[in-house]
Amino acid sequence: MDLELDGLEVSFDHTAVAAPRITDLLPIYRDLLGGRHLGGGGDNRIAGFRTLQLTYANGGKVELMEPLAGSTFFDSFFELTRGRGGVHHLNFHVNDLDAAVARLTARGYRLYGLNRADARWQEVFLHPKEAHGVLIQLAQPGPREPGDTRPSLEDVLAGRGRNGNGIPSP
Repeated sequence: MDLELDGLEVSFDHTAVAAPRITDLLPIYRDLLGGRHLGGGGDNRIAGFRTLQLTYANGGKVELMEPLAGSTFFDSFFELTRGRGGVHHLNFHVNDLDAAVARLTARGYRLYGLNRADARWQEVFLHPKEAHGVLIQLAQPGPREPGDTRPSLEDVLAGRGRNGNGIPSP
């Protein structure tokens, strides 16, 4: 379903779920609910987390996330969820991130985490206090390189995904 933000194209892409270990999430989101890993995923070494996505028969997607060893990225989130994790954020794609930022800022919304460093994925977040406790990620995906390989689920969990740190998931 495509929505509009003052003329910008906005489409829901996925829900992200975080836990101390992605392997704790797989029995539910893959085995019970039938999610399929279509390849891809990896590590954000700077922020300190690992991700992969599962897709479902209707085209819906769930992103699974875990902290990398020694990371404090999810500490406050896990504190709020008593260590169990849960829904971390909702992701919406926009066709023009700069225009989305300008429009939301003009409306008085607090944004944070603006990141334009990677042409493949530019993002900003709408603070949960602005969205009734929900962290909303607005992202502008960029082009993929021709022949870009997509790691297997096993490779991602072994730390060999995109930007992998080589350390297996716990």
